[in-house]
Parts: sequence; C-alpha cells; structure tokens
Amino acid sequence: MKRIVNVLAAILLGFITSYAQEITPPDQHFGFKPGDDKMLFKYEQLIDYLKKVEAQSNMVMVIPIGQSAMGKALYVVFVSDSQNIARLEELKEINKQLAINPNLTTNEVNELASKGKAFVLATLSMHATEVGPSQALPTIIYQLITKETLKSTLHNVVYMAVPSHNPDGMDMVVDYYNKYKGTKYEGSSLPFLYHKYVGHDNNRDFITLTQPETKAISSLTSQEWFPQVMVEKHQMGLTGPRFFVPPYHDPIAQNVDAELYAWVNLFGQNMVNDLTSKGLQGVSQQNLFDNYWPGSTETCLWKNVISMLTEAASVKIATPVYIEPTELKGTSKGLAEYKKGTNMLLPWQGGWWKLSDIIELEIESTISMLQTASKYKERILRFRNNICKKQVLLGQTKPPFSYILPAKQKEPSELVALINLLKEHGVQVYQLKQDIEIQDRLFHSGDIVVPLAQPFRMFIKEVMEVQTFPERRLEKNGDIIKPYDITSWSLPLHKGLTCITLQTKSIDKEMLNPIPSNFSFNRKTLPENGVAVLPSTINQSYHLVFQCLKQGLQVDRINESALVNNQEIPAGSFLVKVNNKTRSILKQATFDVMVIQGKPSIKNITIDKLPRIALLESQVQSMDAGWTKYILDSYGVPFTTLSPAQIVKSDLTSKFDIIVIPNSNAGLLKDGKYKWDGEYFPLYYPPEYTKGMGQKGVENLIKFIQNGGTVIAWEQATELFEGNITINNGDSKEEFKFPFNNIAKKLKKSGFECTGSLVKLKLNPIAPFTFGLEDEVGIFMRDKYIFETSVPTLDMDRRIIGYFSGKPKLLSGYLKGEELIERKTAAIWLKKGNGQIILLGFSPIFRASVPSNYKILFNTILQ
Repeated sequence: MKRIVNVLAAILLGFITSYAQEITPPDQHFGFKPGDDKMLFKYEQLIDYLKKVEAQSNMVMVIPIGQSAMGKALYVVFVSDSQNIARLEELKEINKQLAINPNLTTNEVNELASKGKAFVLATLSMHATEVGPSQALPTIIYQLITKETLKSTLHNVVYMAVPSHNPDGMDMVVDYYNKYKGTKYEGSSLPFLYHKYVGHDNNRDFITLTQPETKAISSLTSQEWFPQVMVEKHQMGLTGPRFFVPPYHDPIAQNVDAELYAWVNLFGQNMVNDLTSKGLQGVSQQNLFDNYWPGSTETCLWKNVISMLTEAASVKIATPVYIEPTELKGTSKGLAEYKKGTNMLLPWQGGWWKLSDIIELEIESTISMLQTASKYKERILRFRNNICKKQVLLGQTKPPFSYILPAKQKEPSELVALINLLKEHGVQVYQLKQDIEIQDRLFHSGDIVVPLAQPFRMFIKEVMEVQTFPERRLEKNGDIIKPYDITSWSLPLHKGLTCITLQTKSIDKEMLNPIPSNFSFNRKTLPENGVAVLPSTINQSYHLVFQCLKQGLQVDRINESALVNNQEIPAGSFLVKVNNKTRSILKQATFDVMVIQGKPSIKNITIDKLPRIALLESQVQSMDAGWTKYILDSYGVPFTTLSPAQIVKSDLTSKFDIIVIPNSNAGLLKDGKYKWDGEYFPLYYPPEYTKGMGQKGVENLIKFIQNGGTVIAWEQATELFEGNITINNGDSKEEFKFPFNNIAKKLKKSGFECTGSLVKLKLNPIAPFTFGLEDEVGIFMRDKYIFETSVPTLDMDRRIIGYFSGKPKLLSGYLKGEELIERKTAAIWLKKGNGQIILLGFSPIFRASVPSNYKILFNTILQ
C-alpha cells in the first residue's frame, strides 16, 4: 500500500511539474512576437502576461509596490529557481542584514553570503518612448524559466524587474503610436509629456523623490529589498553606437568608492564580451554618459548598490529605420569618430535597425548581468557588507563626521522636509539631547544631527555637502570635459537652510535621540481663537494661505516687518483668524504657529481670494511647465492651462489676473516651431500640435499686460518679450522694445560658463516679489539668460529685482568667468501700461529641487 501511495505521489508530482512547465510563450499571449515591426503591447497587457506566467510557474512572483502618478498599479516581478522564490522573505532579510548591519562578524557574513542569493534589479522604460526594455521583458522571463542552460544561473541569482518605470507614459506612447500608424506621422515622438508632471525628467528625481514612481523604486533599494546589483534600461539616439555599457566617461562622482566603480566596470566589460561573442555589433563604452551627477535611478550607487545603465540605439518607436553608413556619428565625448577603437571594438556598419534588434540586446545584456552576478555571487554578497562596514568606519575616523542643522531656522518647514526626505532615503537622523560646544560653536538641544558613520555615508556626503565640479581634461591645458547634466544638488543650500559640517570629531550616540518617520516641529495645540501669524520666510506658510483662500477665507498680509510679542515678524507675513474653518488647515503646519490674541495694530492689506491664474504651456513637451504644474498642485494653487492657440482666442483680461509662462522655447510658443540661435526647426507632429500663438497671440499678451495683468516668465520664455514688438491698436500700430536685453551669448564668447549651478544673487527689496527672502539668495541657473536693462520709453518702466555682485558668486557647482556677470541681472520687473512683467533668467521651481526660490513665484501670485 505504501508503495502504491509513493507511486501515485510521484505521478502527481510529475503531473504538477509537467503542468508548471507549460508556460505560455509571449507570442501566444500577445498575438505577435514582441519586437515584431510596428507592434507594441500596452502596460495592462504586460502585467496580465506576468500574472499569467506567475500562475503557471513556481519560478515567478509578482508583487505590487505602489501606484503611478495617474493611479496605475506598480509592480516588481521576481524570477529565480523555485527554491529561491519559496524563500524570498528569508532572502530579503539576508539582503537587509548584509546591506545595513555593520556589526556582523566575518563568520556571520560568510554564512549569509553562502545562504543568500545575488539580487539583480532592472527598472525598465522610464522614458516611455524608449519602448524596447519593457517590450523585451516577457521574452526575457520566458527564456529564464524555460531554458535549461540558465538553471544554474537562477540557482544563485534572483532577477527582479520593474516592468515599466512609467506605466502611464507607456500607455500614452503605445496609444499615440497606434493612432498614427500607417500615416506620415508614424513613429514620431509623443508631443506631450509622457508623465502627469515630469516627462523625461523622471530620471532626475532620485534625490528629491517627488514622484510616486520614484518613491516606490527608491524604496526597493533603500528600505525593503536591498538588491546588490541594479540596472536602468534606456535607449538613445538613432545614428550613434548601438548599445552603451559601462565603464562611464569622466567626470565621475568623487564620493563613490573605487570598488563600486570596479564592480560596475566588471559587469560592463562582461557585457561587451558576451554581446560581442554573439556577433552583436556597435557595443560601446566610456563615451557620452558620465557618472558624476546623482538624481537618476542609478543614485543607489551612492548607497552601495552596484548600479549602472545601458542605452540601446532607438528606432522610431516600433517602426524600423534605415541608417546609411555615412550617417553614423560618434558622440560628444569619448567617441569623437564613428570608428573601431578601444571604446567601440566592433562597429555596426549601418542598414536596417529594428525593435527586434533592441530586444535582442536587452535579452543578451540581461542574461550577461545575471551570469556575472551568479559567477561572483558570494563575493558580491560579502562585498555588500564589507562596503557597509567600510563606510561606517570612514564616518567614525575621517572628516566630515556629522552635519548639524540648527533647529531654529528661518525655514523650519524645509528643515522638516529635509529630515523626512533623508529618512525616506534610509538615512539615520537624530536630535541633540542637550546643549554641546563643538568647533567653538554652541549647539542646542533639539538641533538636527546627521552622522556620517552610516552604511549610506557616500549618499549623505554627496547630498549634504557643497558641490565642487571636478575639472577633467583629455589633455593638459585642454578644455574641461563638460558634465552630462547639472553640477549642484546640495539639499541644505537648495532649501535655504543653515548647515554646519563637523570636521573635528563625531558626537557620542548617547547624546542623540533617533528621529522617527513623519517628523514635525509642530507640537502646540492651537487655541480656540486669536490670529495666527504665518511668516513669509516659510514656504509652508504659502501652502496654508493658498488653502485658506481656496476655501474663501480672508487672509491679511503685512507690508512691513513688525514686532509682535517681542518677536519680529518679517514683511509679507500673513495673518489668519483662528476659527473652526481655519484650525484644520493650520494644524497641517510642521512648524509652531504663533497665535496672538486681539487684532494687532499692523499695517496690512486684505486678500479676499486667489487670483485667476493661467499657465501657458506649449503643446510640445515642456518639462519645466510640468514641474510648475506639480509645484502649483502641491501647494494647492488652482490654475488653468492654456495652449498657445488658446492665447489667440481668449479674452485674457476678463478671465485671468496672472499668466505664468515657464521655461518653454519661444519659437514653439509663438510659431509652433523650435527656434534655436535664430534658426527655425520644423516639428514632425500632426498640425494640431504645431499651432503657435502667432503675432495675434503676442498682441493679446501685451494688451493683457497693458490692461493691468501680470505675467511672470523665465528662461526661454523671456524671449517672447525681447526685441522689437509691434501691436495693432485699431487703425494704428505701436512699435516698441522692452528695456532689456539677454547678453548671455556675448558673455559666453568671452568665457562665461555655468552648467546648472547655484549662484548668489543680490536682491533689491522690491515688494512683494522679495518678501520672505534674504538680501541674497542662491538661484539655480545655467549660462543662457543674463540680462542688461536700459532707460525705458513710452508707458514703460523697469526695476532690477536681483543682480550679481561681489566675489565669490558661486555657491555650489561650476562657474567660470564670474567677473563677466558683475552688476548684471537675472531678475527684472517691467511695467507696460497698467500691468507688469517679471522676467527671470532662471527657473524658480527647477525640477522641484530649489525650494529657496519658490517664494519668487508665490509672491508674484499673491501680490
């Protein structure tokens, strides 16, 4: 009987195993082979396939990790052998211990490295027009779970993939492609942003963590799964190399440990070997992409993850392209010519390039990474704890030892935001238990301490210190190698906070209290009545005021600084009556709200309602407009979005009080075509996306201003108001020129350079635009817009809001030729008729990363 039971059990087990092996191939599920010309599946179809395979195989598990900006579910899919999938929770704990426990003994590390598995995380197609990585995933997973040759690899490795880093954009792109497939617009890029707010800039958010997709993926590496290896999968241009893999080009981040770079380079070199051995051409290294700036998904490199990117040459979404050999070009750095060399050993010779070619590269590069991780599994796991220990020891023995942020700041809400952001990044943050004197300075109980003796020391140092761009040259006395992106991201500086670096010694942990998540300074209970004072120096004051006004509540604003209860209240601060309606709003404050009894005798103006705000956005992607929408939505400011074509038709004066024009190409706004260096470039979009405002729209804007309206415009949008302007006034024409010029090109020819840096701007006290701001403010600027003013004519006037003066002007990043901008301006107030224009040579909301500048926009709204 026992033998019969065993036989039946064996038969049943064989049946189950056989059933589990019957995995649906991707082409059967989608109705076409992923990578077929002109064929794409959508996000929901992709997730359906992953869940189907999960039900069919014990080698796959799909786990939700959050929601996208537009409400789609985000997932991570795990693929490994069945034993590893069955013990994922145990392996997760091993990852955590190796990643952040510096107290493990050598024997404990060896035991965990033996029991654990190498986790390789891939995040796919965050830039939704780069469809290849997400379209390749079903085939990658199908091969992993059906190929016998990969079984040993999956015994040592857990592959974890985020199927689409940007599911909203994935569906937008597929829908748009299918809509125009078969027309002359087939394969054109999506005109509008492929994300609710940030479009292509979703790869610029991994320090500030503003978007839900970023938060979810950052949590995978910093808080939950702690993978040892990570890759972000991208695509690049059509006419260069076919595939980029590490090593990166210079400059590289100076805070990143050398061993991490060595591991990244090893994975990259193995990909070159593996792809070349399979005859895949055009694989390149050490060109175009540097690893200096954090902010992309690979920012987890600063948190001890062996992280990297790959970039495949694109097609026209899913439409093949034919590339003539003569059209193949090198890159801006590292591959000056498209020729065989150390950075591209086997050049591609041109011809048809298809989505299937991209998918083949994605499959083979992924398998290469997994095999490398498998081969070095125990070394990688031991390294993860060794680097943890090393960083903690460096924090104990090498300056800087700690960053201290005094609890008393003019911007306490941004201090709270910084504390909670660091906590979200997996950083330990503390408060002093008592007063202490260090470096001849007295620090107080409650001050914030961020020690560097932590596993994520590299990240802490990178985001807390002032940036100094490392000048690297290809030859002595040659030009510096330009950075790929920006050169400043210091969180304290960008938030306008005072931060002191301790260089002499660390603070004993017995003197520190750990800070919990969701920290706040607001511990007071609001009284039943009185008047709440909301200082103009605090960003959150504006948020609370916007909420009050949105609910129809009255807010008073003081014009001059005043002394109340022996405390100075800065000019521009707000007074709000405490009652049942306002109490729930005021309770949201993360700072202690001062409440005074009786009506203070302070000169003030009453604000009864929010102004009617329009945001002018081109119909072709404007990421800065997207970020502006994000800021306005985050602060509760209602607005109406207008396209350039609507500017022509709208009665602006009767509908709006303020028009906001973020950084958008002035040629797009006016003529529906890109204008660059005086030359127009046509757009390859359907006509509905290429309508500018034309001369009529510019006239409408000017008349809106003349009739008392306010416009605030920055960077490229300022060009709408530059040069000679003509408007029709009935039977007559008025020709005039606003009294300013952009002189940046002239300065650049003389040697001025500023590659996305924080630069000191002196402010003239011009109410209300400078309310709540210091005499000097750090603005985030590039070298495109520097202004000079002139004496006005007709019904115009001008005042300089901010100008450059003195040395040093650079606060963080890179600035060359600072003497050339002495007494030049980047912020102007202009008057025309009864209205006004505020022109800025910088973005006051740049990627939601410079909160110290937001008040310029908010003060314009609440003037």
